[in-house]
Amino acid sequence: MSEAGAPLRWERRRGERPIDLLGLGQISLDRVGAVASWPTLGGKRALEDERELPGGQVATAVLAATRLGLRCAIAGAVGADEAALLALAPLVAAGVDCGAVRRVSGARTRQAWVLRESASGERTVFERRDPALRLEAHEVSEALVARATLLLVDSEHPEASLRAVRLAREAGTLSLCDVERADEASLAIAREVDFPIVSEAFADETSSGDCTAALRDLSGSATRMAVVTRGERGALALCGGRVHEVPALRIQALDTTGAGDVFRGAFAFALLDGRGAREVLELACAAAGLGCLGRGAQGGLPDLATVEARLRRA
Repeated sequence: MSEAGAPLRWERRRGERPIDLLGLGQISLDRVGAVASWPTLGGKRALEDERELPGGQVATAVLAATRLGLRCAIAGAVGADEAALLALAPLVAAGVDCGAVRRVSGARTRQAWVLRESASGERTVFERRDPALRLEAHEVSEALVARATLLLVDSEHPEASLRAVRLAREAGTLSLCDVERADEASLAIAREVDFPIVSEAFADETSSGDCTAALRDLSGSATRMAVVTRGERGALALCGGRVHEVPALRIQALDTTGAGDVFRGAFAFALLDGRGAREVLELACAAAGLGCLGRGAQGGLPDLATVEARLRRA
């Protein structure tokens, strides 16, 4: 269905298949720390509040969706090391099906160093991934994709993600994405999913800062709603030929790590819950804001009652 003919409300599909949301992509163990303020180039700052915490954009989105009430599964790759156990522990504890996560002998689980500026809550990420963790297209399970109502992919495994999206379309499984850079592989993924969700930085790369132009550029024959997330300025979406602008929560962020991931997990929940286009965006923005009140990517994941209570106050 083209964006011009997309509905402003989708039918409720939670519980329709064995898996509500299947995530394919990044699973990480993050080393998180804070500085009072960013140093000038070549300067020094004391590192504060250093912790080792689970993360990864798809892992965090799936965990956020589970916290809100979806039945979730995740596919990806980790090393056969202690870091893998730590990264997967919250998912396992929450009941996420991790059977499709491949353990790669001799490889190190993906790791990110996340530095947060205490004054603003904004973070900078330095990442490392062992090339041996890359999933190939042939490793995507057609049967697993067909068991899911909704598929979330990123560009961690680009060929596998693109194949999964195409399998999803054949199986009647909806799809959304989390892609960060406007490279060729990421653009190919974003233009094939039903719900492309990209950052403002991505939009800057493709449309010189014109988010509305970026939304139109992302909207192809399969697009139902295209979304640009804009941090403290909320989200902008194109659906049914209309542009929807939803503000972010007015909060004092502790840590913005994982906010976009929480947005996507909450977007998935609201979509499958049969909410309207604007309601989907409002719930996703609210959940993302509340997620910034905890430390690390997964430290502040809200439950549904908390999100809805905050929406009523807003």
